[in-house]
Amino acid sequence: MKENHGSMRETYIPAIEVRKASIATIQVDAVVNPANSFGYMGGGVAEVMKKVGGQVIEDEAVAAAPIQVGEAVATSAGDLVCKKVIHAPTMHNPGEKADAQAIGCAVEAALEVAEKEGCRSLAIPGMGTGVGGLGKDEAAKAIVGKIKGKRFEHLQLIILLDVDDEMVKAFEKALGKK
Repeated sequence: MKENHGSMRETYIPAIEVRKASIATIQVDAVVNPANSFGYMGGGVAEVMKKVGGQVIEDEAVAAAPIQVGEAVATSAGDLVCKKVIHAPTMHNPGEKADAQAIGCAVEAALEVAEKEGCRSLAIPGMGTGVGGLGKDEAAKAIVGKIKGKRFEHLQLIILLDVDDEMVKAFEKALGKK
């Protein structure tokens, strides 16, 4: 939905889609990596991205570290089909437990970086639900709560995705689709 208020720039409320898909093969401007503050990509979604996209993604994230929870950085996407990876820490140290507040902060930071980078489309996986151990419904509520109804200059499509059926259902439930 576009809106224009006189001399102000146009803003969009992005469409939000839910898909069962791999973040490593989704065609969007950027994907979000639920990271740790050090940029290491050793498990979960991050490991999949690194295996498909290459070591360069982790190398760039580590070079940008430390990245605090509530901050995010964009790197190249290596051999992934997207253009950028936005690393948004959900935990400080690798393997720590995540909570809904950290997930919300990570999503907010990722959205800010996506907008700053001029991204029109963004894919967000279930964050904090793997290594972080957060329940899927709680994670989905935290993610959707940070994106629903927000306005952006560039961002027009947000895809919430996961390869896990339960996470996909949790996203749909959080959006009120099921």
